[in-house]
Amino acid sequence: MIVPADVPLLRAARREPTPFTPIWLMRQAGRYMPEYRAIRARHGFLDLCKTPDAAAEVTLQPVDRLGVDGAILFADILLIVEPLGVGLEFAKGEGPVIHRPVRSVADAERLQPIDVDATLGYVFETVRIVTRALADRVPLIGFAGAPFTVASYVVEGGPSRDFLATKSFMYEEPAAWDRLMGILAGATARYLQGQIAAGARIVQLFDSWVGALAPADYRQFVAPYTRRVIDAIGTSAPVIHFGTGTSGLLAAMRDAGGDVIGLDWRVDLDEGWRIVGEGRGVQGNLDPAVLLARPSVIRERAADILRRAGGRPGHIFNLGHGVYQQTPVEHVKALVDIVHELSDRR
Repeated sequence: MIVPADVPLLRAARREPTPFTPIWLMRQAGRYMPEYRAIRARHGFLDLCKTPDAAAEVTLQPVDRLGVDGAILFADILLIVEPLGVGLEFAKGEGPVIHRPVRSVADAERLQPIDVDATLGYVFETVRIVTRALADRVPLIGFAGAPFTVASYVVEGGPSRDFLATKSFMYEEPAAWDRLMGILAGATARYLQGQIAAGARIVQLFDSWVGALAPADYRQFVAPYTRRVIDAIGTSAPVIHFGTGTSGLLAAMRDAGGDVIGLDWRVDLDEGWRIVGEGRGVQGNLDPAVLLARPSVIRERAADILRRAGGRPGHIFNLGHGVYQQTPVEHVKALVDIVHELSDRR
């Protein structure tokens, strides 16, 4: 069986009325869950991503434990760059490291198109396993990193706060930037198409670090490539277009595409939706730090977001970014129950 098209998450993505506001959480399968930590004790991170049975188990863990309205695929946005040959490593305690960053024209010219099917088939197998296990309960959410965010890791060599190497490369070598972004956009489109073909019913494009850019730079150096990815998905699945620190970019992100625009906690939901416009849904936007507070505070903040949404079709409740590893599991479960209770329209 497959998840029917009228489940709340898919209806909300199409801006159709729902019996309650659907909720899922970024990083809902992660280190805050003891079940996840138990699996991680047996697998390195890349090994876990590349072991479909284990990755599927992690993907499924929160569905029954939390009662969320969607399962988010367990993977990583940088899996797609490993085939580029830039030396991806997930160093213990350091996060992702790129040992051969792309910082020159010569570096960019050495890059070759990524054979997604040959190199990322293990992700598609995870999707198939999860889809079978979910049956008709909730949809699986596939995802990928957006070209800019992935490119920023490739250029910087890892995480960054100021993105100076990325911006310098973008400004100084626009043709090389175009080559890098073009390769990433093409591979990302094929990667998401493969996830959808394997069973994902909705996908999210994570442009987590795009908030570092000025609006004009976003429109010139990022939007064309993001649009290329989203246009390639077409009507095969709804697309959630997400970024952080993007209060000044929401209109430009809307124009780049997506059925639903993700909002972080730095903008009030009603104001963000006004900027995005009634023709798109919105997702968000609780500060994940609120989940460290007592349940009465969680309830108060969730109620405020729901009030700002006003029961309008098209709202998917989520955090403004991922669940922190220090978060008590019972607080996450409380949020899911609170959102379902306060938004019940039956």
